[in-house]
Amino acid sequence: MLTFYYRFMQGLDEQIGKRPLQGSRQGARQVGLAYNGNPMKHPTVANPPTRLWNWRFLAPRYWPIWLGLGLMKIMAALPFRWQLTAGGQIGRLLGRIGRRRRKIAAANLALCFPERSPAERAELLDQHFTALGIGLFETAMAWWAPDEQLHDLAEIKGAEHLEEALARGKGVILLTGHFTTLELGARFITWRQPLHAMYRPHKNPLYETVMRRERERRSRLPPLPHDDLRGLLRAFRKGQAVWYAPDQNHGLRNSAFVPFFGIPTCTITATSRLAALSGAAVVPYFPRRLPGAAGYVVDILPALDHFPSGDVLADTQRINALLETHIRQVPEQYLWVHRRFKTRPPGSPNVYPL
Repeated sequence: MLTFYYRFMQGLDEQIGKRPLQGSRQGARQVGLAYNGNPMKHPTVANPPTRLWNWRFLAPRYWPIWLGLGLMKIMAALPFRWQLTAGGQIGRLLGRIGRRRRKIAAANLALCFPERSPAERAELLDQHFTALGIGLFETAMAWWAPDEQLHDLAEIKGAEHLEEALARGKGVILLTGHFTTLELGARFITWRQPLHAMYRPHKNPLYETVMRRERERRSRLPPLPHDDLRGLLRAFRKGQAVWYAPDQNHGLRNSAFVPFFGIPTCTITATSRLAALSGAAVVPYFPRRLPGAAGYVVDILPALDHFPSGDVLADTQRINALLETHIRQVPEQYLWVHRRFKTRPPGSPNVYPL
């Protein structure tokens, strides 16, 4: 169940391609995106249905998905305090039974917070799984809760920065990280501005159909396939905003080792190259859940000045430093169950338990 949830939280895709781009290999390399010459290595759903009610979805293999989606719709309708309580309990249960992911998260916290005592890191680990459980309810709210249910829960700070960047007319890269509030934070942003999300289709066609349908309905613009460079540049030429999070490990191709929490970390460099190619402004934003039942804040920062700088490594390091600053504000709400440090510099030991 924890593995399912981890994959679920990765639905808004953090990179623009692990398959051949719908443009050219030269275009992929020019931007520095993750071109992979073998399109079968990362299979996606071929021609997924666009209508939810499809006869094929009545097959028994889809019944568990229907059950899970039905439970999520019920979760979205619960009072907010109930969601926090139930989500926290589910998350703590996942933390006890999901031993592999718990070990991965514990290893990440030990690397990133060496100044904390083992007892403090253990407490942070428990808080993280609580946040993961609440994230299930937050995703349900992002997809199905009506606006009137959410408006009193959210405060958006710095919306003028997004408006100023959009007024330039060259589009906006909405830069963020993989927080447990990922889906709900994107929903709050759409109140101010429709957006495209970089999108990696799910292997299960029913879940893929529902996920795409609900995200498009709320964001008011269709998700962009992660291999569609032409569509991405077309969106920027129209002055539109695109959600992008470059903070996960996808191997050495088009990546570089730059510091993240003081650790040389394999980081995709596409943000700098994409901004250079398109002229789009890079506007960071970060959602966070407030203590208790106080709701949420979304901090929209000014567009990055002098970005790109012409130095891809410096630009990538700048983004990692920005992410680290905001992760430290709410460390329990970052997605620590991802193997962020899986790819290591030559000669460095594996940091994750087998």
